[in-house]
Amino acid sequence: MPALKAEEPGQEETVQDGGDVVYEKEHDDGVSPSDLSELLKAGTVDAHDKAENTQFVKDFLKGHIRKELFKLGTVALYFTYSALEEEMDGNRDQPQFAPLYFPEELHRREALAKDLEFFYGENWQAVVQLSEATRKYVDRIHEVGRSEPELLVAHAYTRYMGDLSGGQVLKKVAQRALKLPSTGEGVQFYTFDNISSAKEFKQLYRSRMNDLDLDQETKLRIVEEANRAFGFNMEIFNELERVGKTIKDEVLDGGLPEYDGKGDLSKCPYYAAKTAAGGGSACVCHMAMAVLRHPTGQVIMSACIALLAGVAAWYLM
Repeated sequence: MPALKAEEPGQEETVQDGGDVVYEKEHDDGVSPSDLSELLKAGTVDAHDKAENTQFVKDFLKGHIRKELFKLGTVALYFTYSALEEEMDGNRDQPQFAPLYFPEELHRREALAKDLEFFYGENWQAVVQLSEATRKYVDRIHEVGRSEPELLVAHAYTRYMGDLSGGQVLKKVAQRALKLPSTGEGVQFYTFDNISSAKEFKQLYRSRMNDLDLDQETKLRIVEEANRAFGFNMEIFNELERVGKTIKDEVLDGGLPEYDGKGDLSKCPYYAAKTAAGGGSACVCHMAMAVLRHPTGQVIMSACIALLAGVAAWYLM
């Protein structure tokens, strides 16, 4: 899934065992407000906030994510990173980008291919398609790589720093919400095997950015492009939100739907009894709705009605 954010100025995001997000103060010694890393942090604050407040991201962080949407998000990431890493490979010797070329540590294309094989099977390449919002993002990345390679810094910063920051939060949320294997299948995208410390690597990356030989005008263009990259990500989030509205509610755990927050669940006597017994938070009315949504449940219900009608007819004869 798209990462939550690139970086929050002066903060490091971690996840405790309980799943809560905790922010720790980062200490960047020797940085100047005119350094590219600082300009990017300050210049993309509004974009951070807007991305976090898209409905798709807010639902995701609450664990309200449908598997089908997560799969489509992974498809979008695959096409995005394929384009980005193709242009990075082609510009790895370009002086204004070369110091940020870390293929072994950062490249995500192969990890995403593994995730797509897990979700769609061995023939996943024949199944996945490039969406309209993702196509616009991909086209811009290729345009930048071919005509203004220095602006690749903006796209690399937005994506990879986000993956190493908020992306680690989303990994844990997805594993819990979708009941994915604890061994990492389906979320290989978030696993950086060649980075032992995300915090230290991000510090190195920022240092490399600040050492790039760039004039002030170019730095400001990179900040502008980073905001543009956030815009493309938000378009993908909104596209997924629209798709989600066309997908029927998924039934979880053999027929029990996840509580959607509507109505006063505490007033359901079954819920109260289950809570007292330390069980789950399901209600018989929710169970009934789940059964009726299921084709099998519909067949069984129809058969029961037919049987009752037959008995009633026999009794009245």
